[in-house]
Amino acid sequence: MAFIFFRLILLAMVLGAAAIVGQMVAGHKGAVAGSILASLFIYALHVRSGLRIIEWLDNFKVENVPDVSGWWDDLAAKLFRYLRLHQRQQQALTNALVSFRTAAQALPDGVVTLDSEGHISWCNDTAQDHLGLKLGSDIGQPLINLVRNPNFSKYIRSRSWEQPLIMTAPRSRSKVLSVQLVSYGDKQMLVLSRDVTQVEKLERMRRDFIANVSHELKTPLTVLSGFLETFRDLPLSKEQQTEYLNLMYTQANRMQNLVEDLLALSALESSPNAGEGGEPVDLSGIAQKTGDEAQQLSAGKHNISVDVEKGLMGFGNSAEIFSAFSNIVTNAVRYTPEKGNITITLRRAENEIGKACAAFVVRDTGIGISAEHIPRLTERFYRVDRSRSRESGGTGLGLAIVKHVVQRHDGELDIQSRPNAGSTFTILMPLAKAGATSKPALAEATVV
Repeated sequence: MAFIFFRLILLAMVLGAAAIVGQMVAGHKGAVAGSILASLFIYALHVRSGLRIIEWLDNFKVENVPDVSGWWDDLAAKLFRYLRLHQRQQQALTNALVSFRTAAQALPDGVVTLDSEGHISWCNDTAQDHLGLKLGSDIGQPLINLVRNPNFSKYIRSRSWEQPLIMTAPRSRSKVLSVQLVSYGDKQMLVLSRDVTQVEKLERMRRDFIANVSHELKTPLTVLSGFLETFRDLPLSKEQQTEYLNLMYTQANRMQNLVEDLLALSALESSPNAGEGGEPVDLSGIAQKTGDEAQQLSAGKHNISVDVEKGLMGFGNSAEIFSAFSNIVTNAVRYTPEKGNITITLRRAENEIGKACAAFVVRDTGIGISAEHIPRLTERFYRVDRSRSRESGGTGLGLAIVKHVVQRHDGELDIQSRPNAGSTFTILMPLAKAGATSKPALAEATVV
């Protein structure tokens, strides 16, 4: 207040001085004229200062503070402080937005921000891939109109977003997404999308595994239960008792094989890599042994050719490698009709990166496999023809065991087949360096 009072006194003194000068020059009229001229001059100075401040505000730059005086200088100083604070706050908000978008862009999940009307404000690259969006052209568009999925539309309109929606991706029917909406701010919404294709696949495999194990165990148990009831309730002849006991033994043996295969598969999945840290393995000896067993299993019903290159050594677990080779050969014998041809070879080869390998190849002229089944052959309990598999005595776990044995030994498994044109199974096993010698472990090796 004192500062304002001082300014008013100074203004009065200026006007008084102008009146006195006018009085001295032209009397009473001169005093009036001097006061008016002084007032006009002061007014002009204020107008000039006001125009400079307006021009500064129209083209605001912090460093271009106008050169004004008096009250206008006080106003300019206060405006400068206010606008500088506002500018800093605005820059902080801009930096926060950029930081948020940069962080959201780096997320493995999709992120879409929507306004209160459900229109797109922004989305990251992952969301564009998941939901088929284009940020440049889709900003301001209703998301519900761009993602053409009835379940998604119903989910958004329901306003019940506690649980995510599982849906197929708009641009890829093979991709499964988990989508969830979250409210924030002033009725704004955040859409989060996640690729759960692998999770859904594992869940499906888990359900199939439980169903298959239950079915595989239920069938022989039902047979055993039926025969036991027969033994308990009906008088049976010696021949009938022998026949039923043999059937019961077959079913019990089937359950035992299934449990053993499951235990073997579980052990393979939980065991560390068996490559160069394992023992030297005579791959040529294992291949020759599986060829000899194929001759015994076939009992002369097939034309079997065995051609094994001698001296090929690998590293790992000899019993596991024998089980993998034997499962491949056994399948060839089981699924090749009588008088069909089976060729078993082991040769030195190279994989795709030029690493020396032993190629164990089994070719047959069997029933063959359709292309759509090949990717799933190594899944647990997957069967192309369930009835034929059970007739041949398989548990449905053989190729799953082969896959895990090959992976544990840093090898590769390749399957080529066509219906009615036979199949070719190839296992590539890394070779050991020259000088490695194997331990006599094949005598204890058994097929899992």
